[in-house]
Amino acid sequence: MSAHHHGHGHDHHSHGHQVHGHHGHSHAPADFGRAFAIGTLLNIGFVVVEGGAGFWFDSMALLADAGHNLSDVLGLLIAWGGVELAKRPASKRFTYGLGASTILAALANALVLLIAVGAILLETIQRLGSPRPIDGWPVVWVALAGIAVNLATALLFARGRHGDVNIRGAYLHMAADAAVSAGVVIAGLAILWTGAGWIDPVVSLVVVAIILIGTWSLLSESLLLALQAVPRGIDAVAVEGMLAELPGVARVHDLHIWPMSTTETALTAHLVMPDGHPGDGFLVELSKELEHHFGIGHATVQIETCDDCGLTHAH
Repeated sequence: MSAHHHGHGHDHHSHGHQVHGHHGHSHAPADFGRAFAIGTLLNIGFVVVEGGAGFWFDSMALLADAGHNLSDVLGLLIAWGGVELAKRPASKRFTYGLGASTILAALANALVLLIAVGAILLETIQRLGSPRPIDGWPVVWVALAGIAVNLATALLFARGRHGDVNIRGAYLHMAADAAVSAGVVIAGLAILWTGAGWIDPVVSLVVVAIILIGTWSLLSESLLLALQAVPRGIDAVAVEGMLAELPGVARVHDLHIWPMSTTETALTAHLVMPDGHPGDGFLVELSKELEHHFGIGHATVQIETCDDCGLTHAH
């Protein structure tokens, strides 16, 4: 039992050590605060302009795009909320802090996108039945403005999209929208060229397909994180292999790896070491290795000296 305390006691010590590494990390979301503020304001302004133009010129493509942009404002606010909650310190009630709210935000974002897709699809199908004439030029100009707004906002989040599913949710929203606006430009030009009203709803369908493809990966990954699956990019077999090969380790059991937020990962493991507890240096080195090779910043290791100590627990 003392080995357990020893391992734990050490770990908090090394945690103090690691939290520094993480603070280097966690001010990354902090400066996304400005990105969220700029992106939200840009998009609210654009929704008002585009929605107004859609009603004025009676263009489904513009209204669909404005509706989707509105869902983007909501998406940005949700992602922003997740980032802000994640900054709160741990408490007696939430001993890990509120980092998991970034996972919930990514999941909520995927669901908001799916609802937006459903609404666009419904209206588009009705339009296909009775296409209406629309004025091509205003549609083209408003959509060109949309490409600029969406690309500018997407760029604000581009650097954070690989390491953080929540930031990727915000990025995906905006990048999808830039593609959507490009589709609207094509529809407007094609209508000017041919005068065929059916082009407008058909482009809306293509837009829906584009959004669905992006949303699917966001939904599946955020669902996996919410279910505490090993985060993408961490090979659990490799982690177990690395632990098993440590000098003095006879066996590894009760290995758990789970996401604490969209950027932080925790691990617990029991190491059977028949020759006795290897001392604090071993544990400090081990937590550094886990952080360096696998990005696991919160590791708790229990050392056991007899092979059947933890077996009752394992079963």
